[in-house]
Amino acid sequence: MPAETPVESHRKIARGELAPGCPVHADADGVWHVQDFATARAMLRSTETRQAGFGAENARKLEGRMRMPVLYRDGPEHREHRRQTAKYFTPRRVDTAYRSLMERLADEQCAVLRQRGEADLSQLSFALAVAVAGEVIGLTESGRGMARRLDRFFEEKAAANRLVVLWKEIRSNANMALFYWLDVRPAIRARRRERRDDLISHLLGEGCSNSEILGECVTFAAAGMVTTREFITLVAWHLFTDEGLRAAYAEGDEKQRVAILHEILRLEPVVANLARRATADLPVPGAVIPAGARIDIGVAAANMDPGAVGADAGQVCPARPLADGVADAGLSFGDGPHRCPGAYIAIQETDIFLRKLFAEPGLRMVTAPTVGIRAEIASYELTRMRLAVG
Repeated sequence: MPAETPVESHRKIARGELAPGCPVHADADGVWHVQDFATARAMLRSTETRQAGFGAENARKLEGRMRMPVLYRDGPEHREHRRQTAKYFTPRRVDTAYRSLMERLADEQCAVLRQRGEADLSQLSFALAVAVAGEVIGLTESGRGMARRLDRFFEEKAAANRLVVLWKEIRSNANMALFYWLDVRPAIRARRRERRDDLISHLLGEGCSNSEILGECVTFAAAGMVTTREFITLVAWHLFTDEGLRAAYAEGDEKQRVAILHEILRLEPVVANLARRATADLPVPGAVIPAGARIDIGVAAANMDPGAVGADAGQVCPARPLADGVADAGLSFGDGPHRCPGAYIAIQETDIFLRKLFAEPGLRMVTAPTVGIRAEIASYELTRMRLAVG
């Protein structure tokens, strides 16, 4: 039987019943659950699984009519695309092309906070994340309001009232149209005239249509903007509520600060579960997952597997000893062919912004964030975290 997450945990986000290290098992609906680290990593690396999360089943209805966004592709085509676009996300590229931009944008958002005296951190961090990801993607011809359009498009659709759900869907679709006409289309037109060194230019070089480029932009916006916003807010919440951790972060060098960020992300992955579909029979310890079965990979549970991350897995311990081959953030950035390409960017912009933010005199948390869960992607959403200075 699954065991609950240890009571003594530093986690801010309740993830329900977890069973780190629990044997692979199928539930009554035939979904196979993986919560031990070694098997979870093997499933993510396997060439005999394919993407099944993030609305993949709906997206594949368009297969054959348009090129699928990279998130939904697998196999040789996917690997070749990742190989060709890897240059946009390397540490060297980030340091030479984007670091100065991150520094300037972080200064701007801190200035907004100083000017207002009080602000919502999720809004400050989203403005930063949108601008950074926009530079990588090539969304640089936009007018004002791209962050607001994307925020409304990605807002949680769940509601008790069906009319409210319908209204949110209509508004979401309207903002998607605005995102295309005001942000994506101008960027495409500019790069048709003159190619640049960014993702949209690369996609045009591959012969992608406007609708296919829109799909990629939405995918990267979700992965590079929304998740970074949530992570920045989460880390700040941890730092505000743990004086020792806040001091260690404020006084540490970059290596020490990044270690703290990775450890918090290990404990609180933005996306707690990843889904795959088996394309062949998959032997796992104690069972065989049949071809065609849906696999639920419990990242939040696997990241607390003591066999991988050691004892007291529910605690924030940046210096914890890890088993061989275990990344500092565990599986929070995924693994295998679909590992998050922007992992280094996300950590760098988080560190740059929070380093500057926590250097602001008199910085304090006025209200803790409201926690929501996006059930469709098992991610958290943190809103209304009010900060004040002075």
